Amino acid sequence: MSDDAVATLRRFNRSWSQRVGVLDESFLGSGRPLGPSRLLFELRGGGTTVRELRERMDLDSGYLSRLLRQLESEGLIAVTPDPADARRRIASLTKRGVAAQQDLDDRSDSLAHGLVDALSDRQRVRLAESLDQADRLIRAATVSLDLVHPASEHARAAVAAYFQELDETFEGGFDVTAGAADEHTLGGATGRFIVAASGGVAVGCGGLQSLSDEVGEIKRMWVHREWRGLGLAGRLLRRLEEESVALGHRVVRLDTNSSLNEALAMYRAAGYVEIPRYNDNPYPDHWFEKSL
Repeated sequence: MSDDAVATLRRFNRSWSQRVGVLDESFLGSGRPLGPSRLLFELRGGGTTVRELRERMDLDSGYLSRLLRQLESEGLIAVTPDPADARRRIASLTKRGVAAQQDLDDRSDSLAHGLVDALSDRQRVRLAESLDQADRLIRAATVSLDLVHPASEHARAAVAAYFQELDETFEGGFDVTAGAADEHTLGGATGRFIVAASGGVAVGCGGLQSLSDEVGEIKRMWVHREWRGLGLAGRLLRRLEEESVALGHRVVRLDTNSSLNEALAMYRAAGYVEIPRYNDNPYPDHWFEKSL
């Protein structure tokens, strides 16, 4: 990041945090600081496992436990064992908690109106568009690329979403059984699987398997539609190439379909060149290779 970008981001952080009351001991005049207030917001809409809260909010387990105990002592939440798995705990709002959460929503809306009321309609549109773009870019910059087992919960969720999109894209649909991820070749000593995660949710993935000691193959490259155009696919591709080099590959291959225009453009821009068919996969009509 350039020095100008760093300075701009820091200036915005100072300005925004001061104006929305992040530094106040009583956030929005609610009587509690930002941490427990944010936790109340995250619990809207039903019970959530403590693990999911920790991943979504990116909090230390000890700090999250203290926040939960605080809200529990106030009678705003209840923390109970998960009926499906007693090892997990579920946090949910009580009736008082729902009222407190609604009060925070009302206070937050009031603050937001106060901030934009002085702007013209045109300025409000510009502000909304700018903040939306900034939010997307910040979320993209903070996505983690995690090396996981291809049979893990996040990996399977990402692959399932990828297959569903292919089924919607390809004329005649996509045979999920025929294209099921080979969890043996995409893991272990000769494979890798990367999940792109934000707030504990898988928003992209990519796998790597070894065709030989010197040749790797990238598979299951996918980025959620809402996260495209932010450079995440390129980050995934570069990470998989790095993993391929670490496995001793000198060449990496991949295949794709001509209906996936964004993927075709990205691979060509990343230095991949078209080669003859090298597998019996029935869905691709383009095959690529890149020297590492």
